[in-house]
Order: sequence, then C-alpha cells, then structure tokens
Amino acid sequence: MRASILLTLAGSALAFSAPVWAGPASVTSMATAAAAGPDFDAAVTASGRGEADVTLDESRKPAEVLDFMGLETGDVVLDFFAGGGYYSEILGRAVGPQGSVVAVNPPQFVSSEQSREKWAAVIDRQPNVTMVPSQLPDYKPAPNSIDFAMLHLIYHDFYWQSEKFKFEKMDPAVVLANLHAGMKPGGVVAVIDHAGPSGDTRAVVEKSHRIDPATVRSDFLAAGFVLDGESQMFANPDDDLDKNVFDPAVRGKTDRFVMRFRKPG
Repeated sequence: MRASILLTLAGSALAFSAPVWAGPASVTSMATAAAAGPDFDAAVTASGRGEADVTLDESRKPAEVLDFMGLETGDVVLDFFAGGGYYSEILGRAVGPQGSVVAVNPPQFVSSEQSREKWAAVIDRQPNVTMVPSQLPDYKPAPNSIDFAMLHLIYHDFYWQSEKFKFEKMDPAVVLANLHAGMKPGGVVAVIDHAGPSGDTRAVVEKSHRIDPATVRSDFLAAGFVLDGESQMFANPDDDLDKNVFDPAVRGKTDRFVMRFRKPG
C-alpha cells in the first residue's frame, strides 16, 4: 500500500466512522507513520537478526538500497528467490505491520533442516513475512497485487541451469511476464546483480554467475517495465568481470549494478 492511499483511507475513517472508533488517535498515528516513511536504519539495526546476516550489511548497504528504491510503509512486497531471508526480514520490518512480505524460494533450496530452522526464526521475529516454496517460473502472484519486488543478486539465475541443484532451464521472459502481471501500476522492482561482460548470457552466467547490465535493461523493457533510476553505490572498476562471484578474491566486492524499474500506470 502506497503512503498516499493509506493517508486517504485514514482520512475517510475519521470522517465517516469516528463514532465507532475506540481510539481515532491510532489512525492519526498510522497516517503520520506512513507519511514519514520507513526507518530503514532501524529496520537493519534492530536486535535479533542472525549474526551471519548482520555481517553482510556493510557490503550490501540495505538501508541505502531500500531508500533509493523507494520502499514505503505498508507496501505489499515480493522477495523473489529470497535465499535465507536476508532481505525478507529487513523488508518486513521496514514496511511495518500494515505491510507484508512474500518470500519465494525453489523448494530444493529450502528443504534442509538448517534452512527450515533459519526460516522459522525469521518468521518468528517478523510475522508479516511468509515463505512460499515454488519454482520461479511457476510462481504467479495475484494480478496487480504487489507494490514492491526485490530481486537481489538473483536475476542472472533466470539464465542459469544446474542438474546438480535441480534447477531447470527457464525462459526469463515468462518469469518477467508473471512478475509484470503481479505488480500494481506504479509498482517498483528493485534489481541488484553482479556485473558481467557482454557475450552469450547463459555462458557468462554458467562461468561466473554474472550478467551484462545491458541484458537486464533490455529484458525488463521488453517485459513492459520502465527504467526509473540507477545507482553506482556498488560500482567497483577494479573488479575482474571474468572471475566467478564466489571466488574469494572478489566475493562481496564485485562490481554490482543497481536498477529501479517501474510498471507504468
């Protein structure tokens, strides 16, 4: 829910339902909080997050990312291929109790006992987060239901396939079509990924888990999104784009691009 809608609803409740509201001040407080926007620093620094996630904050700059992307209080969020829930938990705190987060993961990546325990802890701390196991091309959000989608270091995986990890080849255009249908008009898709060289995209991804930023722009524009903003906050001109992102020499220090896409409307 975007802040302007929340303020309108709050005003309507006060105007027409004041006699039956036990505490109209709570509506005012909710509207005030929405107008102020999320406290991203508080969402990141609040106690309880896993130690391994906290150690990633310095290199991932989540508060700066979400501020740039324009996440709002009360948003309905999709965290696509959410992994262990690093961003899901932060997003859940940032959007507040009026917002919600659906985290989607391929089932084979969340079937271990360690993964189940990790997700149980995330959801216990942040009950407005729900984890949905689904293969990525199969996930179809309800039409026009999502305010904000996070694709953090995962878009290149739309071009990846792995027999070992039971990750089948997919058509990125199909996944983006499902995402576009699920986004509300004006909804934001946040994309951060490892910059890769030009060339055959699937070959580049297979070698290094990187992707050419030009490919991402082209794919999203073809799917009907518009490029609404870019940031150089993770730019690293010294990165070797031929190295695999898991190589200790570059891990956590890759040249990453930041793009904000929006569904027109």
